Amino acid sequence: MRQLLILCILISFSSCIPLKVAPTIEGEEIMLGKKFKKNLPRNYTFIFEDPKDANEFYDFINIKYDLKDENVQWNVPFSISDHNYFLSFHEIERSNKTVNLVPIAIDAKRESNGNDALLKEVHVSRSGKWYVGLTVSDSNINDCLEPNYKGRSQILKYLHDLKQEYLTTNNYLEARLKEQQKKQ
Repeated sequence: MRQLLILCILISFSSCIPLKVAPTIEGEEIMLGKKFKKNLPRNYTFIFEDPKDANEFYDFINIKYDLKDENVQWNVPFSISDHNYFLSFHEIERSNKTVNLVPIAIDAKRESNGNDALLKEVHVSRSGKWYVGLTVSDSNINDCLEPNYKGRSQILKYLHDLKQEYLTTNNYLEARLKEQQKKQ
């Protein structure tokens, strides 16, 4: 009986109930943006986890395509095999949210004794993950990541290479020089 009591106490001290769990994406996923986060467009979206600081992807795209801080997130032009496409991106936060039972129980006991709650700020804990979502359209505003789109495989390769370049480049001026060399 004593061991059961000790086990219950240990479980209650380490117990928390997850309310939201941010997904872990290995590599990248292509899915409808609305299914990943409600405020994303209905287009198919190339999504990957962003381990870098906030606005790093913005800086990367701004410098790589020499946009001078104008229309950086929307309709950035690029070409694959003499076809023009437009890249838009979204920086997305998804959070983990848990309810911590021990602080709630302690505060409930304190309030029942007529004291003020001390641990209200730790009743719920949050931590987040950041993701980058890329959408691509052509000059006719077609969703180029749609499974039936003709040049989809080339676009996916381009996006995969762009992601790898972003994750491995620390000095974004290198990215601009590589882009200028491709154009020559």
